[in-house]
Amino acid sequence: MLKFVKHNMESISGIEIFPIISLLIFFIFFIALYTWVYTYKKDKINEMSLLPFDSESPEDKNS
Repeated sequence: MLKFVKHNMESISGIEIFPIISLLIFFIFFIALYTWVYTYKKDKINEMSLLPFDSESPEDKNS
């Protein structure tokens, strides 16, 4: 099955750039995600980590 796909891909000119582009997108996405996580405020992380233990219901907070 792979040889049929490989044969069709070889006939397309300029296709060798697509693996490079997809690798760059993958790499840039994870670098951006790492940067966002690393620079996220610690207070906000602590606040979100305590949300499951919050005993108030959402209706009580709106009042």
